[in-house]
Order: sequence, then C-alpha cells, then structure tokens
Amino acid sequence: MRTALVIGTGLMGTSAALALTERGVEVHLADLDESAARTAAALGAGTAGVPDEPVDLVVVAVPPAHVATTLADALRRGLGRGYLDVASVKGGPRRDLEALGCELGRYIGTHPMAGRERSGPLAATADLFEGRPWVLTPTAATDTEVLNLALELVALCRAVPVVMDADAHDRAVALVSHTPQLVSSMVAARLEHAEDSAVRLCGQGILDVTRIAGSEPAMWMDILTANPGPVADVLADLATDLAETVTALRALQSADDGKRAGGAAGIEDILRRGNAGRAKVPGKHGAAPKAYEIVAVLIGDQPGELARLFADAGRAGVNIEDVRIEHSTGQQAGLVNLMVEPRSAPTLTAALRERGWSLRQ
Repeated sequence: MRTALVIGTGLMGTSAALALTERGVEVHLADLDESAARTAAALGAGTAGVPDEPVDLVVVAVPPAHVATTLADALRRGLGRGYLDVASVKGGPRRDLEALGCELGRYIGTHPMAGRERSGPLAATADLFEGRPWVLTPTAATDTEVLNLALELVALCRAVPVVMDADAHDRAVALVSHTPQLVSSMVAARLEHAEDSAVRLCGQGILDVTRIAGSEPAMWMDILTANPGPVADVLADLATDLAETVTALRALQSADDGKRAGGAAGIEDILRRGNAGRAKVPGKHGAAPKAYEIVAVLIGDQPGELARLFADAGRAGVNIEDVRIEHSTGQQAGLVNLMVEPRSAPTLTAALRERGWSLRQ
C-alpha cells in the first residue's frame, strides 16, 4: 500500500492515518468538518484534501449511520482501488450498501477493537491499535485484492486480524462492548443525586465499574442506534439475572430460615457465575488469564515515587505483569498493587522492604 484516503478524522480515522503515515504511506484526509481534517494534518496524520488520483485504499471512519452513504459516494467517485470502514457495527452498513445498489466486491467491513473515552483528532495516537484485535468481515463477494489491502492496513497498524461474520460480530460487541457501556452508565447515574458523604466513600470498585461512563454520549448514541436489537437482547438476559438477584436479596431479609437459605443460594450462584465468566476474559497479550500474586506497596503522592518503585522492582529482576493504584481519600498517598508471577512475589517483597518501601500484608 502506497497511498490511502481517510474519510473522517476523529479518533479512529486520525489514529489509523498517523499509523500509516509513520510507516511511509502517503495519506490524504477528508472530513465534513474541514477544521478536523486540518487539525489531523497538523498532527502529522497526512495531507488535508481528496487527491486527484485514486488511492490504493479508502478508509471510511464516520459514525455507523453515515457509513453507507459515505461509502456509496466514494465508490461513485472512484476514489480508490479498495474500500473499508472501521465502524463498530457491521451488519447494518452492509445491508444499507446493498439497498443503495452498490457493487460490494471492492468493499470490506472492518472494526478495530480499540478506543478511548475521549474523541476527536486530538485524542488520536499512532499506537491506538497496537496489539488489539481488528475484525474483518469478508463475504464470498469480497475481492481478494481488497481483503489483502485490509490485512495490510491491520499489519501497518500493528493490530491482530480476526475474521468474523458481520452479524456474529454485532452480537459479540453487543455483549462485550455496548452493553458494558450502558451498564457502567447506569451504575454511574445512581451517583448523580447521591449524598456527598456516600460518594466520598468511593473506592476502587466503583472506579472500575464506572470508568467508561465518562465516554461521550453523542458517540455512543451513534453506536447504540446502529445496534439496538443485539444490545437489547443482552440487556433482557441481564434484567432476568437482576430480577432474580433482587428476589434473592429480599429473601435474605426474611425471618424464615428456608427463604434465607434460598436467597443465599441465589446470591452465591450469581457470584460463582460471575467468577466463571470473568475467568474467560483473555489475559495479558490475549493469552489465557493467569492468577498473579499481588504485592501491595504504600506510596506517597510525590513526583518520581512511582518511577522509583518500578526501578526497584527492575533491580530485583522481577517483571511487573500488571499494576493498579488505589488513592487514599483525603491523603497524599495511595496503595500500588503490583501483580507478579507467584514465584516472583517473595523476591519482590524482600527487595522492596530492603529498599525501605512500606508493604501492606
């Protein structure tokens, strides 16, 4: 691939353009909002404007509702040899293209499984897709050349290609992406009118659950409007679990021993099912999840403290597999949970104590 045109210079489009430009591809940028295209160009993502000659690949990075019309226009104008989109929903846009009478051999639907809570070109990074799954949804009609161009794009962005059926993809993202966004937002909404004294008790659990609730509503309206059925199906199943959990909790209030026992069994069942589901979530680098030992270190909130901690772990010859920071309420201190291989935990614990760190048992 020598040339590309990115239509839509938000987070996804600009990030793809930055990655391609870094790897020597001549990238052109187009957006209905010309200031967004100029901003992306100023960031080094390419040149603002549609080229005079057809490019090797046209990348459409617009909201799902506008994918079909944007692609149809690009196909009509002959802007490229191959065409793809990066929208988070795949079945609807393809059916819309078919309804518009478009020739689909030169098009493939794709979806990079990456993103941020922020949007727009200023949030873009060249490494946004690195190591992330990038779904491709070819059909029997997809030209081999177009599939190869899509695979080359994925490789240049250093993502991992995953081939799926378009509708299967939409059901999958409803479960692992779209429903979690709504659930996170619903939990966060409970905090809106909560007493300040209650909110001050927030710990790591509520931070984890509500992190993505900070996402931009307009962006998620575009996504959910394009995939309402599969998301509603998942939420309906979740509603059943929720109703059964409420019933079990009410039973725990009963004076009847049998009802309390039944309620406890119901709560334990949902917790165990949650354990089983969480165990299926891929671990580091997409591998099977592993159980790590946690070494908890008390740390002051001063510049350089975290770097010093990591440096001391490095001197001990221990690889930090993951890290989580819990900030103390009302104090300039926090708890850093270092996750390491179980066999490395004693070595790290001894080394950090020797270097003066305060560890929590």
